[in-house]
Amino acid sequence: MSSHIQWIHQKTQLWGTADRIHEWYTFNMNKNLLDKKCVPCEGGVSPFTKKEIESYLKEVPEWHLTSDDSSISRTFTFKNFKEAVVFVNKVADIAETEGHHPDIRIYAYKNVQLHLSTHVIGGLSENDFILAAKINQL
Repeated sequence: MSSHIQWIHQKTQLWGTADRIHEWYTFNMNKNLLDKKCVPCEGGVSPFTKKEIESYLKEVPEWHLTSDDSSISRTFTFKNFKEAVVFVNKVADIAETEGHHPDIRIYAYKNVQLHLSTHVIGGLSENDFILAAKINQL
């Protein structure tokens, strides 16, 4: 049984209904993303709905939803290539700590574009927004 299925089963036993689980989830969504940790995702859960995405996007300034609603992205511009690479290494450290990794592209020598999505579910999850919030702190 995957960790998400176990979590849902546990919460259902405690609270009894999916509505109660949703209430708990909504309450916890409002906790500061910086205080949260990414949770391993093995699939079996649905990607965020457009409404959930819009709610979470408010928490990660300067990140944008891609046209297919499957990822969020942000571009950072630095003075030079070396600063861009230093930034990428800082992102890598956060990603390793969280166990959730962005797609990274360096272009025009000083621009870094990051894309976040939860590949196994083919869309966005809370992990993407947790990592985006932590990257915004750099």
